[in-house]
Amino acid sequence: MKNKSKKFSSQKSKWMFLLTFELFLFCLFFVGCRKEGPSGKAVIEGMVIHHAKPIPGSVVYIKYGAKESPGSDVTYYDESVTANDSANYKFADLRKGDYYLFAVGYDSAGPYIVTGGIPVEIKKKTETAQADVQVVE
Repeated sequence: MKNKSKKFSSQKSKWMFLLTFELFLFCLFFVGCRKEGPSGKAVIEGMVIHHAKPIPGSVVYIKYGAKESPGSDVTYYDESVTANDSANYKFADLRKGDYYLFAVGYDSAGPYIVTGGIPVEIKKKTETAQADVQVVE
């Protein structure tokens, strides 16, 4: 009976070791494979433009991990910034990957509320991607 007890204990130890090792690999994989979003060193910057005219004060939204537009409902986006007086915007501290930008602004020449979007891919960890967002009525 003691042999069976030792054998069972030995098998249990092997299973516990394998389970612990698999859990370790699982955690390592998810910590090591970061997805798009904040906590990186890359930048997306550009201007919001309507018919070659800068649109200052526009709000630019960003969706992490998106190659296509999630739509015009801004609650689907992850973060936003407001373009400065020269219509320039900037998203900093991003990781490489895919992003979708969506801008909403006001062109007083119309007057028009203007919107538009553009996909952006960051290919390098420290890249600065230039992306002007063209908006339309």
